[in-house]
Amino acid sequence: MTHKTKGFPISHVIGFISSLVLTFAAVGIALKTSLSMKTILWIIGSLAVIQAGLQLYMFMHMSEGEDNKSQTINVIYAFFIALVTVVGTVWVMSFGMEM
Repeated sequence: MTHKTKGFPISHVIGFISSLVLTFAAVGIALKTSLSMKTILWIIGSLAVIQAGLQLYMFMHMSEGEDNKSQTINVIYAFFIALVTVVGTVWVMSFGMEM
């Protein structure tokens, strides 16, 4: 069995720098613009989704491996569970006392 050894992990460095750029862009938009709060929140949310996708691709090796289909299904399932948890929590916190 031969093991492939990689040299310098340039993709990790690019992913890290890209994540930093997206984070500082969100901070800059939040603190240095005079946009409405709703617009700022939409921009920050969009940058967060982009950064999450970038980190899944660069750091979690979503594009590597022989079975990309199962990795994609696992990510979709994890997203579904997170969404159900958040929506369920908001629903219970908002309407739980009305019963």
